Amino acid sequence: MKPVGIGIIGCGNISSAYLKAMASFPILNVVGLADLNEDMARARGAEFHIPATNVAALLADPDIEIIVNLTVPKAHVAVGLQALDAGKHTYSEKPLGINFAEGKKLAETAEIKQLRIGAAPDTFLGGAHQTARAILDEGAIGLPVGGTATFMCPGHERWHPNPDFYYEVGGGPMLDMGPYYITNLVNLLGPVAQVAGFAFAPRKERIITSEPRKGEHIPVEVPTHVAGVLAFANGAIVQIGMSFDVAGHKHVPLEIYGTEGTLIVPDPNHFGGQIEYLQKGGAFENKDTRHPYADGNYRSLGVADMAHAIRSNRPHRANGALALHVLEVMEAFEIASQTARTVTITTTTERPAPLADSLVDGRIGQ
Repeated sequence: MKPVGIGIIGCGNISSAYLKAMASFPILNVVGLADLNEDMARARGAEFHIPATNVAALLADPDIEIIVNLTVPKAHVAVGLQALDAGKHTYSEKPLGINFAEGKKLAETAEIKQLRIGAAPDTFLGGAHQTARAILDEGAIGLPVGGTATFMCPGHERWHPNPDFYYEVGGGPMLDMGPYYITNLVNLLGPVAQVAGFAFAPRKERIITSEPRKGEHIPVEVPTHVAGVLAFANGAIVQIGMSFDVAGHKHVPLEIYGTEGTLIVPDPNHFGGQIEYLQKGGAFENKDTRHPYADGNYRSLGVADMAHAIRSNRPHRANGALALHVLEVMEAFEIASQTARTVTITTTTERPAPLADSLVDGRIGQ
């Protein structure tokens, strides 16, 4: 199968993980990369032996079919629209946009131009999460009833060298970490119908404790503690908590409850992890992972699936409809908090097809 030409815009922290993972997918041919900071692009290009250029030249390159957009969240839609205008499919880091309105504009433009859009996270395609999906689909927990989704930490200023964007519009724990949890929940349970919740920011500024900017103060523009409830179209009700204000906790990342059992799903920020299952009347036991892509950091698995989908003329899994639905759901928490009402979600999406449907010899397209 002919490889698909890839151009990367955005050479910050996450680009290294993408470029390392892309080397494991023969379908992906990284043609070039670019960044508004040309020195950063040249440094990343030298590190991975990939030509660095400017954004305009990258968009004009006829060998590139997919632009992988790894810019900061507030630039995701602007860069995505540039890519679509250049006739390229586009796949961005999460979230799809910083609000539902601009995400919808991107989706509508892609539809008009008959081009594909996609977005991270693709961790739900990892082996542990695909195995959890299979266990659920086999009926092991009976009728899904509910669950919990929890990400809570003291904040990313502890480790990120430039954490400002986590606290700007488009940041915060819901838009930063929520995509992993909500996308995986949609993979497991289907689309969300309603959202209720509360959100606030206990502090107006944060102090960076990481190098090289240790001691700097940065303003907080978004809620940093969000709690609420997701009501799924299938009837399941999931409690969710996302925070940059919690010193520590003992909750597991994801629990799914059913009439006949409970499933402990590993951290959706990773591709692998230990699955646990409890059958009604019994005790929790570990379940083996039986799907690939659980033994490493495969960020770009969603891009590889999109590339194979282009060549095979089939839907890709980390698609625009899924990302837009998740974006609307995340935005609904702040709307619910501000208006003191339950928010009905206007979009819907199909559960992505199991990755096993596209596996050959245990790997995607091979």
